[in-house]
Amino acid sequence: MKFSRHYLGLALAIVVGTTLRFWNLDFKPLWLDEVITALFTLGRSYHDVILDVVFPVNRLEQIFTFNPATSCGEIARTLATQSTHPPLFFCLIHAWLKASLFGSVKHGWVWILRSLPALFGVGAIAAVYWLNRVAFSPKAGLMAAALMAVSPFGVYISQEARHYTLPVLLITLSLSALIQIQQDLQRQKLRSLVCLSWVAFNTIGLYVHYFFIIALLAQLATILVFIYNAKIKSLRFRLLAFGFWLLPFIFFIPWLPVLLGHFGRPETSWVPPPENIAPLYQTLAAWLLMVIALPVENQPLWIAIPLSLLMLVFGSWLGWYAFQGVRQLWRNSATHLATLTLGIFILFVLLQFFAIVYLLGKDITIAPRYNFVYYPAICALLGASLVSKGAGERGSGKRSAITDRQFAIVTVLLVGIISCVFVVHDWAFQKPYNPQRVAQDMLSEPASPLMVVMGYDDSQDMALGLSFALAIHKFDSDKCKITAEACPKFAFFNRSSGYDSVWQNLSQLPTPSTLPLSLWVVAPGLRRRDYPPQLALSSQATCTIDPDEYHRIGIPYQLYRCQ
Repeated sequence: MKFSRHYLGLALAIVVGTTLRFWNLDFKPLWLDEVITALFTLGRSYHDVILDVVFPVNRLEQIFTFNPATSCGEIARTLATQSTHPPLFFCLIHAWLKASLFGSVKHGWVWILRSLPALFGVGAIAAVYWLNRVAFSPKAGLMAAALMAVSPFGVYISQEARHYTLPVLLITLSLSALIQIQQDLQRQKLRSLVCLSWVAFNTIGLYVHYFFIIALLAQLATILVFIYNAKIKSLRFRLLAFGFWLLPFIFFIPWLPVLLGHFGRPETSWVPPPENIAPLYQTLAAWLLMVIALPVENQPLWIAIPLSLLMLVFGSWLGWYAFQGVRQLWRNSATHLATLTLGIFILFVLLQFFAIVYLLGKDITIAPRYNFVYYPAICALLGASLVSKGAGERGSGKRSAITDRQFAIVTVLLVGIISCVFVVHDWAFQKPYNPQRVAQDMLSEPASPLMVVMGYDDSQDMALGLSFALAIHKFDSDKCKITAEACPKFAFFNRSSGYDSVWQNLSQLPTPSTLPLSLWVVAPGLRRRDYPPQLALSSQATCTIDPDEYHRIGIPYQLYRCQ
């Protein structure tokens, strides 16, 4: 009966996790990074983007249409020259789209694009169960799986058409193999299958995301610490334990020249330098978002402040409770090694993060999504701590300790489910640059024809503009079915030599067929006072700035009314 209940609980965790990850999967518009994923996985590139010409947004269907003739090698070559990512994830998505009989923009392609990362997110739930089963106990495995299933951070990255959930899955599997390797080293009997599995997981991970290098180095540091403390005398075992970890790096050599060429590319210039101790509290906030995410973004203060305080109180309580559980795991000889391994892994990942922040001047802690590197280890430790026998004991007897533990587990899971509801409805973990909000602002006057002009300097600007255009097309596609004149228009104009060239291009456009016209100018890097009070739109129309319609969500966009 216990056996049946245990696996029924695991199945329930996977079902709940699957439901949350696929719920409203295509509800949010694609944001900048997801547009990049879409372009490359569809077999397209930035050369397919329509530049320096005004086009109706329904022409996006021509850009975002699957090219079945594209091979994985061609995708890799495009990534090598136009992006800063390894190729494997993009090739997998391309194959997934091809297997899904991908058609055009009309056939729910956003859902298909995001569905494979969501499946990897479900796979990570099963993988973290296995990690904790190997490291601690079946009960700890079940708890870790339940935590990841209802984690708002886990749902957030699973609903991104990006390469985050696949590394999470691979890191979880490699940590499981690492735990088994350390257990074998204690017995001085390495199993070749386990070692080769560890090599395979890490090699694949290197071709999925460059941040996997951080996870691999942290695992190697963990192995070195263990070998040093274990005082293994056999030279053979020292060489084996020391030698096989080189294999992932050796297998990564073919892509190494491309990696070195990606350093310093302009696509990484968005990461700002650190501001004093901001990376420290941003890291703590990222931990908090793994278990609770209430709607505090873009909310009035009377909502944001109480909910932020509620999150801090919950995080403080859970942190204290988890600390009690981890301390008990540390003291127990049966769980000490696994606790030490996961703790050292997390520590070395954080040391590398802060080295990137303070030595390289790149504050990667401003983006919570990058914490996927040690997210599986956090889930594993937290899950084990919640079911630890000493967790939550207040000295009032065994029955009280069990009741406290049950209350903590139910509370954490319930808060996680509520947080996931906020995530899937775009009330928490809102998309960067919020293309949905931008599109709604620009479409606030449906009776007026719409034109959007985006000043671009590089590929990042192109992807950002495409995310806005896709959001406009999603919310206002019916107009394009009525008449071509009613369809919203979009244009990219080069701003590399300054915005004077953009204003000049506007003045040379053909006279619009419908006036008056709402003209929105998206101008990255332009200050509010630098927007001209009037713009010429062709030789027949004058556009006057509307001072009440200036907005800024990462980048500014301003409304002009053209007569």
